[in-house]
Amino acid sequence: MNAPKAVDHPGSVVSVRGSVVDIHFPSCLPAVHHALQAGNEHPVIIEVVAHQSADTVRGIALTPTQGLFRGAPALDTGQPLRVPVGRRLLGRMLNVFGTAIDGGDPFQGGEWRSIHQAPLPLARRSAKMEMFETGIKAIDLLSPLERGGKAGMFGGAGVGKTVVIAELIHNMAGRYRGVSLFCGIGERCREAEETYREMRDSGVLDRAVLVFGQMNEAPGARFRVGHAALTIAEYFRDVEKQDVLLLIDNIFRFIQAGTEVSGLMGRIPSRVGYQPTLATELAELEERIASSLTGAITSVQAVYVPADDFTDPSASHTFAHLSASVVLSRKRAAQGFYPAIDPLASNSKMLNPAVVGERHCRIAQAVRRTLAEYEELKDIIAMLGLEELSEMDRRTVNRARRLERFLTQPFFATEQFTGQAGRWVSLDDTLEGCERILGDAYFDVPETALYMIGPIGEARRDDATNGE
Repeated sequence: MNAPKAVDHPGSVVSVRGSVVDIHFPSCLPAVHHALQAGNEHPVIIEVVAHQSADTVRGIALTPTQGLFRGAPALDTGQPLRVPVGRRLLGRMLNVFGTAIDGGDPFQGGEWRSIHQAPLPLARRSAKMEMFETGIKAIDLLSPLERGGKAGMFGGAGVGKTVVIAELIHNMAGRYRGVSLFCGIGERCREAEETYREMRDSGVLDRAVLVFGQMNEAPGARFRVGHAALTIAEYFRDVEKQDVLLLIDNIFRFIQAGTEVSGLMGRIPSRVGYQPTLATELAELEERIASSLTGAITSVQAVYVPADDFTDPSASHTFAHLSASVVLSRKRAAQGFYPAIDPLASNSKMLNPAVVGERHCRIAQAVRRTLAEYEELKDIIAMLGLEELSEMDRRTVNRARRLERFLTQPFFATEQFTGQAGRWVSLDDTLEGCERILGDAYFDVPETALYMIGPIGEARRDDATNGE
């Protein structure tokens, strides 16, 4: 941490209970959210969360409290936690204190901002609903993202979540000339290292900033890393006037860290053991994600649903903030359909004729209906075979299988692994391709000709002798 000079208000530690530290200040009490330093050799960074009495504050330690003892000296830094901001962060990886954790040069001087900022005032927000085009066919067609909105990405390990994130970062840098900010909340050290390495190898790191609060860190640090990332994102939006793509992995771990902090503070838990302030704390983070008249912060958040229970308070409160849901399916990944987006489970509030247009809505509904009918027919096909279906049902199966393959595409982020050049597919090309497949224009074209291509025009290049 780029520690500011401590102000002349010394105190002493009264008690240490895990990450909860009570500190006595005889002369002047630090304000809530102020950062304190306690201890001698390796100062423990503590954030004030409550005033216990006229001369005692209670804080949550953001670093390990090992070695801290009663009577240890404590100093008020006179300001909240701060992080560096600006273009110097591009291509770098840092933690909640603004300390570089990528082995590069430390951040010295320049502008530093408090991680606690007010949301953008309503008068400065853009009320216009705009679609954020990603260049990924399955997302743009069935669950279009909102510029300045929040999208949830649901998926377990190994279904391609990190690859989709890397592709979004690549497309953001190339198409919008914007900045991507990856925020890892409660990430494993292995995941952080892999994410950094994959971004570097795929050439998107120089337009990205990575902020991590890792799994082995104190709950207070994990709880505040999202606020630190948002402070950096707000600088690019408001000062640099750029669009920012904010990727959060995982929003559930932010709630989990808040639950730990609340329990340490001795608050009475709410339903299912969550903190009573769950809705407020989540809103404090989510409401800072917005678009202004000059730039936007668009967020894609990985969401873990405990025990697949969508009525869980963490899930239901998160859903209230999301404008789109992108569901990654292990079943589709096993079939080789990448990106493994489930077309029936994914949805978006942007899929509205007033926002995306009548044609887009009509084609998306037709694609979803065709795939749903195919899903119902799969059991009959497995038992009796395709020949037992009616002519109409056979046509539905034909369209659905071609749509499934057309909605796959090669990614720029995986070029080095697959040897296949990535494709950016515009929304118009995606709509045209689906419309032509639905109109049976590709009825006789082999399914393989539609697999892992960009626009529909590339399908005719494949050898029509390939069997289905």
